[in-house]
Amino acid sequence: MKKTIRKPRRKFSVPKVCYFCSEKKQPSFWEMGTLSKFLTERGKITPASRNGLCLKHQRAIGSSIKHSRHLALMP
Repeated sequence: MKKTIRKPRRKFSVPKVCYFCSEKKQPSFWEMGTLSKFLTERGKITPASRNGLCLKHQRAIGSSIKHSRHLALMP
């Protein structure tokens, strides 16, 4: 029987406070600078466990990114 060797997982720091709750603003599809913070380099939306957003703002980020993609403002 062959033994598999597991690589150690990389640890990443997660912000403890939601960005939009602390700034007291809502995500908008026009603000490409703030929306691009929550995308990977390949254009995927990062999960809330990595970006530290609360559930309400994570849903809003997803819909606003999809809305801006529909309007061809973002890739």
